[in-house]
Amino acid sequence: MHDFFCTDPDDMHYEALAEKVRYFKEDEKGIAAMCKVMEKMRSEAANEASEKTKIQLAINLIQLGKLSLEEIANAVELSIDKVRELSVLA
Repeated sequence: MHDFFCTDPDDMHYEALAEKVRYFKEDEKGIAAMCKVMEKMRSEAANEASEKTKIQLAINLIQLGKLSLEEIANAVELSIDKVRELSVLA
């Protein structure tokens, strides 16, 4: 467990883990790979948050009852099928 709390690979006891940490923290290719993975995770999180916002906005508009489902789908950029599904739940 000690090694999982270390930030410096030189302080680690398990050499195989220390080598991987060195690769991702000190090697140019490792740093680039880690940056790519982190950017992908950030992008996925942002997309998920955006989708949740769209869904909540669609539910709010459905509950207002002033727009058609097609208009709501266009306004919030969701598929009409998704908006219909939400209208059953709202």
